[in-house]
Amino acid sequence: MKIILAIDSFKGCLTSEEVENIISSSLTSCDAEIRRIPMSDGGEGMLEAFISAMNGNIIEAEVHDPLMRPIKARYGITPDGTAVIETAKACGLTLMSAEERNPLTATTYGVGELIIHALQSGCKSFIIGLGGSGTSDSGEGMLKAISGYFHAGQNIRNIIEKEMSHCSFTLASDVRNPLYGANGAAYVFAPQKGATPEMVIELDNRARKFATESALIMGKDSSHMPGAGAAGGLGYAFLQYFNAEFKSGADLLLDLTDFDRIISDADLVITGEGHADEQTLMGKLPERVLRRAQRHKVPVWLIAGRASQKEKLTGEGFSAVHSITPDSMPTEEAVRPDNAAINTKRWAETHLLPLL
Repeated sequence: MKIILAIDSFKGCLTSEEVENIISSSLTSCDAEIRRIPMSDGGEGMLEAFISAMNGNIIEAEVHDPLMRPIKARYGITPDGTAVIETAKACGLTLMSAEERNPLTATTYGVGELIIHALQSGCKSFIIGLGGSGTSDSGEGMLKAISGYFHAGQNIRNIIEKEMSHCSFTLASDVRNPLYGANGAAYVFAPQKGATPEMVIELDNRARKFATESALIMGKDSSHMPGAGAAGGLGYAFLQYFNAEFKSGADLLLDLTDFDRIISDADLVITGEGHADEQTLMGKLPERVLRRAQRHKVPVWLIAGRASQKEKLTGEGFSAVHSITPDSMPTEEAVRPDNAAINTKRWAETHLLPLL
């Protein structure tokens, strides 16, 4: 029996690789072929998943966090010289305490520093994971870092055309929001980053103003493009200034791992995420895994720390939907890594091992 593990991280709890390793190690007593494929949709765990798929190396760089404090952040370089940057490593929400979070001051400056470090390492192609940011600056901080490195005060368009015209950027994300407006970065995402209702209005106005100024500089307006609102508008800066290409993070990784070929002779695919519900069906990684497996008529199980609306999920094609967390366990206990590991192992031994 050939089983494919293609499970997203249990965000803030276990990485994709950790979840898959726990399940795999629980099945060592059987003869099944277990294939682990670390997964990410462009958010948490993106760097490790993509570098694993592309056989790259992890590099460490000294940059600044969202509050401009010096930190060491990691990014990856693949054998063909592609830089893989998970932007949250430099501007992530988790880099700040709850009390420190303020999207009016948080900056993407460190993302620009990671790009510069990669350029200095000879990279010309970039895969940028947008997710988990603690910022809402429309990418102004990133552009400031790049502008300051080359020629402070010079028009950013001139810098890009002179110094970075040879670079290409692919954005990995499943967010499709515009930069501003009711469905934009500020109104949809800023509250979870610490913004008050008054801050949200100011952030949205800032984004509109920046878009107007940027349209004059670049001669185009990308503010309403799908994904411009990703990572607090960082997606917009890449689209507007670098002509970046937006791709589903999940589909991009599935292509890089040659997923369709790997599953063509599989007996079962197991996918999952931290919390599964009807939103899982809105282009999230487990749904993308499901659609590809359906083409090969391979059954797919969905596991999650917690799963709700199971009838909708099975109605869309998942052969089984499982919550690994006991109903009696409070969420604050369930998200502790040690408890999550125990629950994952127990699930594998109870539901999967008997099949093999």
